[in-house]
Amino acid sequence: MPPDQPLSAHRLPIVHHPGYSVPLPAGHRFPMNKYGLLYARILASGFGQPLDVHQPPMADEAQLCRAHHPDYVRLVLSCSLSPAEEKRIGLPVNKAVVDRARLASGGTILAARLALAHGIACQTAGGSHHAHHDFGSGYCVFNDVAVAAAVMRAEGRVRRILIIDLDVHQGDGTAAIFRDVPEITTFSIHGDKNFPVRKARSDYDLALADGTGDEDYLDLVNSHIPRLIAAHHPELIFYNAGVDPHIDDRLGRFHLSREGLKARDCAVIDHCRGADIPLVTVVGGGYSNDLEALAGLHFMVIEAAARKMGFSAA
Repeated sequence: MPPDQPLSAHRLPIVHHPGYSVPLPAGHRFPMNKYGLLYARILASGFGQPLDVHQPPMADEAQLCRAHHPDYVRLVLSCSLSPAEEKRIGLPVNKAVVDRARLASGGTILAARLALAHGIACQTAGGSHHAHHDFGSGYCVFNDVAVAAAVMRAEGRVRRILIIDLDVHQGDGTAAIFRDVPEITTFSIHGDKNFPVRKARSDYDLALADGTGDEDYLDLVNSHIPRLIAAHHPELIFYNAGVDPHIDDRLGRFHLSREGLKARDCAVIDHCRGADIPLVTVVGGGYSNDLEALAGLHFMVIEAAARKMGFSAA
């Protein structure tokens, strides 16, 4: 269904592609299979009727160049990065991984169009916020949210955008890409001592201590997001719902419970949709060794969005 065609009442747009999961070398630390497990969890959830699933096309070179330097884009598309550049990304930059990065960017572009048409849309991948204008980093090849935000502005669909990044790692690439774009506001709550070592400067940064728990974290979410919306009047919001703040995440260092993460997702969605602002959710980071449990954590933002539309799981 084209994104500009009205959906039936109470249908939640979901963007997914089987190409979000690709083979990695044995023993690789990135949990690539979580995306397929998340989609299986969605299908088994009891939300089957209110869901409207869309498969995205790959982002094309022109779209990627809205956020990235053309030379970097060409090197990636031709799988010609140097060993040092590939090492910085932490993934083998082969055709499968490049196609996956293009699909994820295309998926967030599609989710943005769907959100503008229908109020909210959920992407089952995305949140590659460590990719900078001219290099990739931290498992991130292309910055899908930055690409989608830049494309929405280039197409004249919106002018003012808010990016809420609640992954435990700072969205340094996103902050750097939009450093000189006043119409795009970047907000990050992240671990002060966590990756990346060298932080960029978001418009709003909250760098928290290791061990931060539910109460303090949720107080910050609920106090800052309404103020940002009121101050900047965004026409579109992207929400990176990374689950690596969870207490069991091997890269997280925060002490958020499952209930705390669920309350966080519900709060963000309530604040954004309560202000009647279109919202795109992307899954962001999550690095538990228990991939089924990890998919369950990522599912919570989908569940929160569906409940906001009046549905509950079977």
